[in-house]
Amino acid sequence: MTTFIIAALTVDGFIAKDSAHSPLTWRSEGDRKFFIERTKEAGLVVMGLNTAKASKKPLPGRRNIIYADSKDQLFHWKEYEGWEITQDDPSDLLFRLEKEGHKEVAICGGATIYTMFMEQGVVDKLYLTIEPLVFGAGMSLFNKELDVKLELVSERKSDEGAIFLEYNVRK
Repeated sequence: MTTFIIAALTVDGFIAKDSAHSPLTWRSEGDRKFFIERTKEAGLVVMGLNTAKASKKPLPGRRNIIYADSKDQLFHWKEYEGWEITQDDPSDLLFRLEKEGHKEVAICGGATIYTMFMEQGVVDKLYLTIEPLVFGAGMSLFNKELDVKLELVSERKSDEGAIFLEYNVRK
């Protein structure tokens, strides 16, 4: 199974100003289209509760899995219908999903989820869009120290000034 991280970042390396700040409010149309296309191709998205709440509803045309402590955590969030909830270790989750026949999974954020999957060494690729914005402060892509080597596979620039980068994780 191929596991990839997909994220939009500002030039100064932030994925959001805070946990309630949605990329839907600031990322480019080109990134939005790429995200939809690539995650639909994978057919399966995994994200944390804050990212799911920022999305407001499950992403159509994809199986949606969110990390949450329990259904009790979702009690006051009425839009949780249509989401699958997990607390599985990333390796266990990916093993189960592969046994179910999935070939790819898109890890869609936020920083805690990106870090959790990267720490376990289960990420194969990163798709990063660098948006021509500066926040000055905010949430980084990862929230712990990591030592991971990457290999640049491709890069391209959009008419909007965003840069699309694809990396393989060296294992």
